Amino acid sequence: MQHFVSVDELDEDKVLALIKRAQYFKQGGKPEKDLSEVYCVNMFFEDSTRTHTSFEMAERKLGLNVLSFDPKQSSVNKGETLYDTLLTMDALGVDLAVIRHSENQYYQKLIDLAPTQTLSIGIVNGGDGSGQHPSQCLLDMLTIYEQFGKFKGLKVAIVGDITNSRVAKSNMELLNKLGAKVFFSGPKYWYDPSFEQYGTYKTLDELVAEVDVLMLLRVQHERHAGDQNEANFSKERYHQEFGLTKERYERLKSDAIVMHPGPINRDVEFASELVEAPKSRFKAQMQNGVFMRMAMLEAVINERNLGGKINEDIN
Repeated sequence: MQHFVSVDELDEDKVLALIKRAQYFKQGGKPEKDLSEVYCVNMFFEDSTRTHTSFEMAERKLGLNVLSFDPKQSSVNKGETLYDTLLTMDALGVDLAVIRHSENQYYQKLIDLAPTQTLSIGIVNGGDGSGQHPSQCLLDMLTIYEQFGKFKGLKVAIVGDITNSRVAKSNMELLNKLGAKVFFSGPKYWYDPSFEQYGTYKTLDELVAEVDVLMLLRVQHERHAGDQNEANFSKERYHQEFGLTKERYERLKSDAIVMHPGPINRDVEFASELVEAPKSRFKAQMQNGVFMRMAMLEAVINERNLGGKINEDIN
């Protein structure tokens, strides 16, 4: 994989290989090659805590050289294009760029280059608009696999602000490929009929006792500007209709798990007292993110034949 920008090209074998590699890193495994001369920059044009920090931790655990980049103090503020910013990084010797951007599929015009362009830097997508979020999707797959050891036949409900969620779109696509049965719930005004190719809409109360995985989504108020539904939004009403209340939690199957990509709006999608409850995997997802991102970065590094001699200190 010269770039890692979406889950579109992943099949079951590739997903399971990434999961096994992430588990290897989670158990203390080391990369086979010396990666100290591989240079990486994290370019986040949207706010992020988990993804940004998780990628940096993954890069440092792999032994990469990590360059700092702050868009607020860059030439982006002078009108520099994303391409020209990456061209600069490429010219300086940066091998990989992890990018989060508000534009859907920002990466496509960077990868589909005209013959006269020379950009050769590897791109790892940290999230594009409301499009894809491959690293969150894959860490979710790792978390589910740790609980059940399979995907085929599992019932997974994706609940909430689905239309605006890049997490939901990546997960519904990949879960279908892996043989899970997907359901949707949440406000109908945040549901699109195009999702029906991946799953079935039901009310949350119909689903809660049936599913193996309850995947809650953050209400993305920042993407609802000018929306009448946003103007009438009530945290309390949303929580009672579409959130995980204590009563719904008690109705979950004994081995069911609850997931959330974060950040959580407490007492909206998720009752605050349940965020760290036994069936919640919120913290485990964040922990798994480091190891899955190590696996993703390593896959691109290996495909690009980056890195030095074999590391003799591997486990």
